[in-house]
Amino acid sequence: MAAINKTSSSVSGVTELKTVPKGQGLWADALRRLFRNKAAIVGAIILLLNVLMAIFAPVIAPKSYIDQDLTQNNSAPLWITQVFPNMIPKGDVGGYVTINNDYTLGTDNLGRDLLSRIIYGSRISLEVAIVGPIVSIALGLFVGLIAGYGSSRVDNFLMRIVDIMYAFPTFLLIILLMAFFRTSFGGNHEPGSLTYIMGEIDSAMGGMFFIFLGIGLTSWMQMARLVRGQVLSQREREYIEAARALGDTTPSILLRHILPNILGPLIVAETLTIPTYISYEAFLSFIGLGVNPPTPSWGGMISDGSRVISTYPYQALFPALALFLVMFAFNFLGDGLRDALDPRMRGQD
Repeated sequence: MAAINKTSSSVSGVTELKTVPKGQGLWADALRRLFRNKAAIVGAIILLLNVLMAIFAPVIAPKSYIDQDLTQNNSAPLWITQVFPNMIPKGDVGGYVTINNDYTLGTDNLGRDLLSRIIYGSRISLEVAIVGPIVSIALGLFVGLIAGYGSSRVDNFLMRIVDIMYAFPTFLLIILLMAFFRTSFGGNHEPGSLTYIMGEIDSAMGGMFFIFLGIGLTSWMQMARLVRGQVLSQREREYIEAARALGDTTPSILLRHILPNILGPLIVAETLTIPTYISYEAFLSFIGLGVNPPTPSWGGMISDGSRVISTYPYQALFPALALFLVMFAFNFLGDGLRDALDPRMRGQD
């Protein structure tokens, strides 16, 4: 009986061992912590809604963003006049606002539907939010990996290039590009010339080409420095020494061993930088150097609304609110990713 009990206890012990949960990998554990971060989830939901809004803008927008109805310029629905008491409807004493409930968020000074323009304006901000990180990661990752793992001579050469490029402010570079290619200052604008071709590309892209070019030329330096620092901290680790001893080539070590171990900080850094790219476009559109009219941009809409902010404040407030939500959503998501991918937080809720 004793033997039977011992066997039963051993069997029971084996059964208990089988019920012990398996350990989670780094990415699975990070994803679990990310889903527990309510602010990050709210940010992700806001971004997902903006992406869907940008993709399905022709379906969602109640009207065309370009159609004008000058008879309804600066009109607003009744609820807006209730939110802003200084906007007095026509018919009341001192009234000047045309009431039109067919426009959910009112119209601008040219009678264009504000809601439709805000919906289409999300495309511009999200395009910048996509192009900026792609260029930054593509160039910065390439330069940083070579500088961090290469010889000291290669490292010094590449970092000096980064230092030189870092001296060019993004805003100034974009303004200079526009001054050179959009005006007679650029010289030859004959068909077939470089300035003519680039000007045509910019026109076909609605004025976004030079914004993309300026962001692309300046956004990768910070990423290159971050990648270089991460590679320098990893290249002398034991697992890299083991990979070298096993005969792995340099590209294999960089792509199969180092890159997966430094990917977390890079994703976090780039996510937190995306609001900066969006602010570049918004500011340039605000000062009139952004997208070409009538393409809607939140920065351009804020600029137009700021001229009548004392009488029609909703024209600046609503696009500003849309810009605010997207930028803070990226910040919330970036903070959540930073906490989720922090190795010191592994295993904690």
